[in-house]
Order: sequence, then C-alpha cells, then structure tokens
Amino acid sequence: MTSSGPSFGARLAEARSSRGPLCLGIDPHPELLRAWNLPTCADGLATFCDVCVQAFADFAVVKPQVAFFEAYGSAGLAVLERTIAALQANGVLVLADAKRGDIGSTMAAYAAAWAGDSPLAADAVTASPYLGFGSLRPLLEVAAAHNRGVFVLAATSNPEGSTVQRADTGGRTVAQLIVDHVASVNQAANQAANQAANQALDQRATGAAQPGSVGVVVGATVLDPPDLSALAGPVLVPGVGAQGGRPEALAGLGGATSQQLLPAVAREVLRAGPDVPALRAAAQRLLEAVAYLA
Repeated sequence: MTSSGPSFGARLAEARSSRGPLCLGIDPHPELLRAWNLPTCADGLATFCDVCVQAFADFAVVKPQVAFFEAYGSAGLAVLERTIAALQANGVLVLADAKRGDIGSTMAAYAAAWAGDSPLAADAVTASPYLGFGSLRPLLEVAAAHNRGVFVLAATSNPEGSTVQRADTGGRTVAQLIVDHVASVNQAANQAANQAANQALDQRATGAAQPGSVGVVVGATVLDPPDLSALAGPVLVPGVGAQGGRPEALAGLGGATSQQLLPAVAREVLRAGPDVPALRAAAQRLLEAVAYLA
C-alpha cells in the first residue's frame, strides 16, 4: 500500500518549526524503573511510558529505545504499540530506535514491521547499514511507500565503532560512504518528486528542494564527523547531555545546516521523573538549550 500525504521529511520540518528541534528518548532502563519506584516488569514499563507520554506530548519527536521493550517479550511490545499510538495521537512524531539491519527476505520482514502497516510501525526507524548499504533497500522502499523516515547509522560515539566507521574505502571513510549513499537516495527522491510535479503541471512545486526523508545518525561526541553538507536530509544527534554532548556546541556539525540537526536526549531528562511536571520542565530546559538550531 502506498500512502498519500506529506513525506516524513516534510512532516519533520513542520514539527521542528512548530514544536522545536529536540528528540526526546524513552529509554526504560531497569535502573530508571527502580529510580522511579516502579517494578521491573511490563506493568512498570507501562506506567513509565504513560508518564513519558504525558510529559512529552507537546514536543516534536520522541524516540523509544526498542530493546528495553523487547526485554519483556510480547507484553513489552504491546506497551510499545500503545505508546507509539498515544504519542502520535498527541501529534508527536515517533522514531523507533530499532537499529534493524539484515539481508533479503529478513530485511523485508523488518521493513514490514517497522515501516509498513504493522502496529509497531512508527513515523521513522533507525537502521544499521553494516551489512552493506544495499541491504537496506527493502526498508527504504517500504518507508518511502508509507511516507515514513529512516535514520541510517553513520558515525556513532561508542569507541569500538570507529574501527569500522573510520576504515578507509577508496579514499573515503565507511561513515562518509554511508552519508554519501543517503545523499544519493534523497537526491533521487527529490528528482522523482519534481518530475511528478511537472507531470501534474504543479509549477509551484517544480524545482523546489523537498526535505529529505532519509537521515543519518552522527553522535554528538564524534570528534571528526563525516561531511554532511550534501546530505539533504535530517541528522539525528544522540548523546546530548548525560553522555557528554554539549547542547550549545552542535551548530555546523559536519557542515550540516542547523535546520537539519535533531539533537536527541534521554537520560538527562528521564532522571527528572517520575513527576510529570518535573519531567516536562527538564525537557523544556533542553529544548531551550538547542533552540538556536530552529
């Protein structure tokens, strides 16, 4: 099924404009559940998520970390489904942090789950390209058909990541190669959109650069990020706050424009819970710290 309506890139641009350039994480780590005096079971997970939904209902993007839901089996995934639906009912764009990556029919099944018509499908999903960028084709195609987004891991901040991501491949790092592949996907989508506009004789849209729906993930603490200047898509920047990324020092990351950057924060905000007003206030403080990127 192909969905009508605006692309994920267009919806993200609108959400950033109206609600601010911040992505809030829902990371129900067992230690956080205990800190909130919640049981480390599916019931505690559900209460944790209900609080987050209330606190984050007015923000642009929320990123549930899928692994913490999978840990509770089918009951945890049921909580994730309800959380995605509740956030979207409040106008929040949901980015499922699933980091899926595989080949062939398995990748096609992941695509159906996270970017198709499944109850788990969010507005966007993270993906790992380290079985080769071409392995992501089923996901990219399904996401495009359903007006969903994909954020492809490029340069992560974990120390061991650099052994692969900074390896040289024909004069480019692997991370740069991934960024360049994503740029090509966005360029092709933009050309297709303009061609369709020409055929529809809609001159208002002809030649206009459309916001890309495929982005990359570049950690806030990466010292030598890839060149993002030709990406034409969003850049998810995790690691702000507790992980060491400075919210005031993100402008110009990799040559990206401020409007492309989507800083992501989780623990720095979540440790303010479980009080809903306190959690919302902590999120608002981070939003104000990155407001210069709007």
